[in-house]
Amino acid sequence: MQSGEMDESEDDFTNPETPGYVGFANLPNQVHRKSVKKGFEFTLMVVGESGLGKSTLINSLFLTDLYPEAHSKCCRKIDKTVSIDASTVEIEERGVKLRLTVVDTPGYGDAINNNDCFDPILKYIDDQYERYLNDESGLNRRNIVDNRVHCCFYFISPTGHGLKPLDIEFMKALHNKVNIVPVIAKSDTLTKKEIVNLKRRIMDEIDENSIKIYHMPDSDSDEDEDFKEQNQKLKDSVPFAVCGSSQLIEVKGRKVRGRLYPWGVVEVENPDHCDFIKLRSMLITHMQDLQEVTHEVHYENFRSQNFTKSGKSER
Repeated sequence: MQSGEMDESEDDFTNPETPGYVGFANLPNQVHRKSVKKGFEFTLMVVGESGLGKSTLINSLFLTDLYPEAHSKCCRKIDKTVSIDASTVEIEERGVKLRLTVVDTPGYGDAINNNDCFDPILKYIDDQYERYLNDESGLNRRNIVDNRVHCCFYFISPTGHGLKPLDIEFMKALHNKVNIVPVIAKSDTLTKKEIVNLKRRIMDEIDENSIKIYHMPDSDSDEDEDFKEQNQKLKDSVPFAVCGSSQLIEVKGRKVRGRLYPWGVVEVENPDHCDFIKLRSMLITHMQDLQEVTHEVHYENFRSQNFTKSGKSER
């Protein structure tokens, strides 16, 4: 090869306008491209008594028929024992793919005696950690499918005066295993004042019982003010008071997802009517943090406990 040809080809790998530029700044773009190509995985568990609108809310959140109407109706006739129902759907938006798994727990809290109703849920969460641990120890570690539960929406009835004993017992049993996000179901049955009072009462009871719910991370100092303000509003909204609907209703010439009542319309995506938009924003904004907390805190706790048990059994 002649020197002139070599000089010409080498020009493709240099940038005379920025001498000393190595190219590390492009690393985030590489990570982004790789992540987008691979797609994202997220597992959401929904727990709560029957009739609280869990299926409707999930369908509304992700604009998908993950739970057809027939499924919701048949779930009302289930046995009074807790079962685990995991459904996976591939969602694509502007070239970004999300493999979403929603884990439903039909039968939870429906029996007369609910002493052991969360045992199957605990077992399912541990089984996914066990599965990930085994895959992590195997040879094909690059292609591990992450089925660990990254977040648990815990639905609280709007008709009570706060948390029931079962609510407290469940959250205390799971708060060291999964990120719990408390949700007040069917908030359209409450007045604004009732919602404020119920939220305050629930948070007081969570503190009194030393329950660890998911805490959204603080905003970085270099974040713009709008993001900081939005993040603080999300934190102040916990527990999220929500309602869902798959119906489109016409309001002042525009189609909105909502519920029609004799006294007016509740718009699901209107932040003045409920916290639906805030709940979805929390999930999307902090999806990566939910995954990181799952991996670095909850999974590591399981992993260390697993090694401790195996170490004792070998002695």
